Amino acid sequence: MMNSSKKISRVVIAGGGTAGWMAAATISKTLGKHLDITLIESDEIGTIGVGEATIPTMISFHRLLQIDEQEFMKAVNGSIKLGISFENWLRPGEKYIHSFGKTGKEFWAADFHHFWLRGKQELGLETPFGDYCLELEAAKQGKFAISKEPWINYAYHMDATAYGKFLRCFSEKLGVKRVEGMIQKVNLHTDTGFIESILLKSGQVVEGDLFIDCTGFRSLLTEQALHTGFEDWSNWLPCDSAYATQETAVAPPIPLTRAIAHDHGWQWKIPLQNRVGTGLVYCSRYQSDESAKQTLLDNLEGEALFEPKLIKFRTGRRLKGWNKNCIAIGLSASFIEPLESTTIFLISSNLLRLVKFFPLNGINELLVNEFNQQSKEEVELVRDFVVLHFHATQRTDTAFWRHCRTMPIPESLSRRINLFRETGRISIKTGELFLVDSWLQVMMGQGIMPKEYHPIVDMVEKDELLRFFHGFRAKVEEEVAKLPMHGDFLKKFCPTEI
Repeated sequence: MMNSSKKISRVVIAGGGTAGWMAAATISKTLGKHLDITLIESDEIGTIGVGEATIPTMISFHRLLQIDEQEFMKAVNGSIKLGISFENWLRPGEKYIHSFGKTGKEFWAADFHHFWLRGKQELGLETPFGDYCLELEAAKQGKFAISKEPWINYAYHMDATAYGKFLRCFSEKLGVKRVEGMIQKVNLHTDTGFIESILLKSGQVVEGDLFIDCTGFRSLLTEQALHTGFEDWSNWLPCDSAYATQETAVAPPIPLTRAIAHDHGWQWKIPLQNRVGTGLVYCSRYQSDESAKQTLLDNLEGEALFEPKLIKFRTGRRLKGWNKNCIAIGLSASFIEPLESTTIFLISSNLLRLVKFFPLNGINELLVNEFNQQSKEEVELVRDFVVLHFHATQRTDTAFWRHCRTMPIPESLSRRINLFRETGRISIKTGELFLVDSWLQVMMGQGIMPKEYHPIVDMVEKDELLRFFHGFRAKVEEEVAKLPMHGDFLKKFCPTEI
């Protein structure tokens, strides 16, 4: 057994950026009274800084930390995100929205889409599925307001670098100590192999009992020091490169992230209050770096604010997120790719999991194993959802899309697609991030339609069902009409000085 009875009192976070300062904020806010927390960060090392779109789980994360929403949004030039507009993914020229909302209203034995399928197949219903979703309709019209009745589900677009600075200020007020320096060596205990300390290039030694690896793709502690091992997912997620920049805004910010498919990958556009974050994710087997950079520059709507930065990555996960007395958080633990904005969610989820399993009285292998199992299951479920976007395409115009369309996919994803295609059912596991509505919007948006609907919906009389459809759609239209434009909401709620 790997158990250690040594009590944990000193936590060392290696690396800053979004992951490092999220770790510092979470641990100091929840367990800071019991711990001495140090974060090692070097101004010489730049952060990836492109995790600028989030998902609604971030709202709960901030509530746990008691972060003021208006203060946060002002600090990060934030805007609202109601979903993602997927353009050219099914075929060039076609698009759909994966929104954060609930579509329609389910019956106890069948989800809403079964009723909609019956209406479409038997009753001549022509209304698109998304017309029964408040968030999706608001996104299409560029509207938003914080509302509890009806509840509007939302997330944020934000300046990732500013977010790191915001959390640094938050964490230092709670007693986190920042040490400036470049990591030169990780010192291990001769007998146990546990990390004892980190040597900086300045000669300073930072000792600790528990270490959080937030060193990004380099994974200086988890991989380079502890040789944890890596499971490669590039056979399912073929993109391995990205160019990132920012551009001037040419229009008011919309409450949507745009994901625009190109010949050999896809481009993101994330509208903030003061500018637009953008980048091209691509597969270097099908497109050269020079060509990809030019594709990005050719598809800017505003002026580039700096020369595009090249980022090389490998999709997959560490075989253990928690190894000995070290926990990998963020890019040092896993990377899927930014398509569904899940990186910050996985950071926060693993941090909250660590708080629940925190080994104040010493490291227990049972806790470590449970942490690793839960983390593995979670990231694999997210992986499957992202793979779905690439595989469920009807594009055959380039070698890249032909590869995605015909590539083998995880058996777990294949089961889910087949179940939906044959029966219309979607099986969701307990605690899964993406629920029925998300799977529905993406599968149907990319051409996967079920052959049948749940027979229980035939119990509803045709006239009653049509009245329900018309009434529900009218209610959505009525609620959306009350909402202000997104830009007007931002000017009142979180105006920036820019």
